[in-house]
Order: sequence, then structure tokens, then C-alpha cells
Amino acid sequence: MPKPAEATLPNDRDVRVVRSFNAPRELVWDAHAKPELVQKWCLGPPGWSMPVCEMDVRVGGAYRWRWRNDADGKEFGFFGKFTEVNRPEKLSHEENYDPGDVGGAMPSDEPALVTNEFTEKDGVTTMVVTIRFPSKEARDGAFSTGMTDGMEMGYVRLDEMFKG
Repeated sequence: MPKPAEATLPNDRDVRVVRSFNAPRELVWDAHAKPELVQKWCLGPPGWSMPVCEMDVRVGGAYRWRWRNDADGKEFGFFGKFTEVNRPEKLSHEENYDPGDVGGAMPSDEPALVTNEFTEKDGVTTMVVTIRFPSKEARDGAFSTGMTDGMEMGYVRLDEMFKG
């Protein structure tokens, strides 16, 4: 079983998350680039679903993701455009927060930039996610939500998908 995601704050604006998967790089790429797969694992804590997962994975293509709390029906999401698509090595997108009815606007109207880089050695893929926020305040606000704990919950689901 891969060890949990390791999150660091390498500078004033970035969150860096490193996670390995016992799967070929192409499968890990597909799990991040195909909406029908993203909806299966990218859910955060139990009790949430992802009713909207629209992705046009090409440079300039748009995406929109929305999560729903199954208990109270409240939703939030992210949207933006893909800025780099280099299968199976690198996938980058702008990330704009849509607070929906969960609330809590981000401290900046500028998007974060999320870059996923995938490398493979001996059938194990290491993914490095760098999230560059527009300011230290925006980074600290997002990091304080426990976002990396939610990311790891999704990655554990992804591990299970790769076993199946």
C-alpha cells in the first residue's frame, strides 16, 4: 500500500503534494483526465458525491466540478481551463473556487494554478501536485481547510480502483 500523500509548503504561494500509486503512469493519468474516472475517486470524505464532472482535456478546454454533501444537499465546486496537457507526463489547469451554498469565498478572485506531474519507475507512478496560489493569504486559507486530507481520501479510493 502506498504511503499517504506528503504535503509541504515550499514557498509563500505553493502547496506541494507528493503521492505514489502502484499503477502505470498511463492509468494514473487517465484517472485524472477522464471524467467518468474522476467521479469515482475524487470525492473527499465519505458522504459526498460529484454530480458534475465536465472536462474538455485540451489546452484552453474548460472543466467544471461540483461536489454535493449527500446529507444536506449543499454543493461547492471548482472551474477553469486547462493550461497544459502533455499525456502522460503533465496536466495543468487554472482553479477557480465556486463556494456554491457551502460558503466561504477565497481571498482572491485570481485562480490558483494546479500542475500534476507524473513519473513512473518499476510500475510505480509518483505524482507531484503543485498548487500555486495568487498570494500567501490565499494559500494559507486553502491549506487550513484540510484540503490535503481530502485529497488523500480520494487517493486511497484511487489505490482501490487500481487493485480492482
